[in-house]
Amino acid sequence: MVAKALTIAGSDSGGGAGIQADLKAFSANGVFGTSALTAITAQNTVGVTAVHAVPIDVVAAQIEAVLTDIRPDAIKIGMLFSPDLIETVVNALEGYNGPIVLDPVMIAKSGDALLQDEAIDALKILMLPRADLLTPNLPEAARLLDQSEATTEEAAKAQAAALRTLGPDAVLMKGGHAAGDTCTDVLLTGDGQHAFTAPRIHTRNTHGTGCTYSSTIAANLAKGIAMPAAVETAHGYLHTAIKTADEIEIGAGRGPVHHFHAMWG
Repeated sequence: MVAKALTIAGSDSGGGAGIQADLKAFSANGVFGTSALTAITAQNTVGVTAVHAVPIDVVAAQIEAVLTDIRPDAIKIGMLFSPDLIETVVNALEGYNGPIVLDPVMIAKSGDALLQDEAIDALKILMLPRADLLTPNLPEAARLLDQSEATTEEAAKAQAAALRTLGPDAVLMKGGHAAGDTCTDVLLTGDGQHAFTAPRIHTRNTHGTGCTYSSTIAANLAKGIAMPAAVETAHGYLHTAIKTADEIEIGAGRGPVHHFHAMWG
């Protein structure tokens, strides 16, 4: 049987991030994708012009519909937007025993807010303890901890350890916002630390990298791959998706990565 995954996230009308990126990443990695929309955004490569939250009862109904029939092998959670929505998702996932990857989406590449300020505490208290893997970038990690952004690998490791005390089984600190010619991601699990390094790619087309990374990890977990290997494989996939992003030239702003680089382009 084919592996199945569920993404609980917002919609990106531009197709580069959110639900759309998640489903593309699932498919590109050989996993059947299902979805529960939490918000509808009017968005393109330049910015976000509108956000409409999906009614929480409809969000819960979408999750229930997928869990009771298709039964995903892993879940990726992205944009949650509000405290009520976070509580709704946590309640809807009660009894689910598969791996959950939480991407704490806060700000779009354009700088637009995708999580209400008042939702941060709810995310920390209710959602982080449900996550098997938390995947913050450096600004998101700093905001969750109310600290300054990490500027060294050692500081990033310390913040990963601090985030892990809030409940997630593992934390992946993404180094895309750091300086330097190499990009290092640090995975902290109960068994130790793992580092994944690649040359930094200089391109403006990085829209949806966080969504793509977390959903690819979820796809790998859905296939039964262990956490470190799931992250390592996703890291390689994303690196190539960024490296080939300029080939598809989508939009006038920050274009998307190339999810289907192995198939066309």
